[in-house]
Amino acid sequence: MSQGEKLRLVVLISGGGSNLQAIIDACREGRIDAEVVAVISNRPEAYGLQRAREAGIPAEIVDHTAFPDRQAFERELAAHIDRYEPDLVILAGFMRILTPGFVTHYKGRMLNIHPSLLPHFQGLHTHRRALEAGHERHGASVHFVTEELDGGPVVLQVEVPVLPGDDEQTLAARVLEQEHRIYPTVIQWFAEGRLRFDPEQGVLLDEEPLREPVRWSI
Repeated sequence: MSQGEKLRLVVLISGGGSNLQAIIDACREGRIDAEVVAVISNRPEAYGLQRAREAGIPAEIVDHTAFPDRQAFERELAAHIDRYEPDLVILAGFMRILTPGFVTHYKGRMLNIHPSLLPHFQGLHTHRRALEAGHERHGASVHFVTEELDGGPVVLQVEVPVLPGDDEQTLAARVLEQEHRIYPTVIQWFAEGRLRFDPEQGVLLDEEPLREPVRWSI
């Protein structure tokens, strides 16, 4: 990315796209020095595609069910992504497990947001599991994507309280509100050149190795 150019983002979604909307809004308002150049969904019915179209962003579908295997799907998905020459690939509720080969192709330039305080509750149903475990604090994490599912280095986490009487829905809503804060923040750090992934040193923030995630709390 040349000086003065905006960071080019391709966002992958599978559903409603509320984090996508938060990123679109942050770009429009100048809180992220970036632009979403394309949105791609593996599900034709994903509402996030409508969000993209309303914002004038190219919205594409690469339906995983139309391919004989994961590798064929990922080849087509990568072809769609690479056409837009993104600086960052953003996973925003993209509900497909990606193969090591695909992840390696975008290593250091693919981010994901996960609704838990990683390494707690990797995978699905994080809010239910946090409640069942009796945790008093829950939250969300933005991390670089690596070959390990939800196991890449975490950049920023936000903690929220688990309140008496919480159920999955109320806890999920509290976490989601904070996801909309931390994802644009991390993208802006990358856009500013403050955040990068070095193959030897790992994640660097302000040119210092990030030994543990930045942690916010409410």
